[in-house]
Amino acid sequence: MAPMTAGQLRTRRRVEGVIRLMSPMLDVLLAVGERVSKVVEPEDGDYYPPRVTRPSERPPKTSP
Repeated sequence: MAPMTAGQLRTRRRVEGVIRLMSPMLDVLLAVGERVSKVVEPEDGDYYPPRVTRPSERPPKTSP
């Protein structure tokens, strides 16, 4: 990969600075969203945890 030019480095620093400044606000937004979702619907009846299968296991056969 070629080294970055001075303009690219400047742009990278600006973008990283904006991300650094917005990070606390985004954390608060996520926390508020999580609380609101728990208040609105405390228990998710449609949630099914993913089923983990090992490579050696075969899925169960179903009868037609």
